[in-house]
Amino acid sequence: MVCLGNICRSPMAEGILRDKAIERGIRLTIDSAGTNRFHTGEAPDHRAVAKMKEHGHDITDLRARTIEPEDFGKFDRIYVMDASNMQNVLRVPHKPAHSSKVRMFLNEFQPNGNQAVPDPYYGGDDGFEDVYQLLDKACDAFLNSLNDES
Repeated sequence: MVCLGNICRSPMAEGILRDKAIERGIRLTIDSAGTNRFHTGEAPDHRAVAKMKEHGHDITDLRARTIEPEDFGKFDRIYVMDASNMQNVLRVPHKPAHSSKVRMFLNEFQPNGNQAVPDPYYGGDDGFEDVYQLLDKACDAFLNSLNDES
């Protein structure tokens, strides 16, 4: 899961997907990262933490990091939150064959819609709820697609 600073959208997505996978008994390696180093080592935004707690998820243990070239080999899919993140991720050195791993996350439930998960950082609490709802739907759709592949 990748967003700009790795303190709002991507750690929320990581936390939701981690908990839903555990609930369903699906073993996955899930991580999140940012495309810049502004917040490296920081905990998620306090508003993201509060929204996640409100919905029963704990992301207080997460710390921001920056996506690295090694991530392309480590993960089967790299989900981005918006088109800008997509461009930035594709600039990270990687094997050409790995470009197909990079996908817009909301395409999981809105195929080919290429819709962005809006960045709630500069908005109010409603933005974090909206983001939560979008990520929750995308996580369910992703996990359901795994069942369809089995």
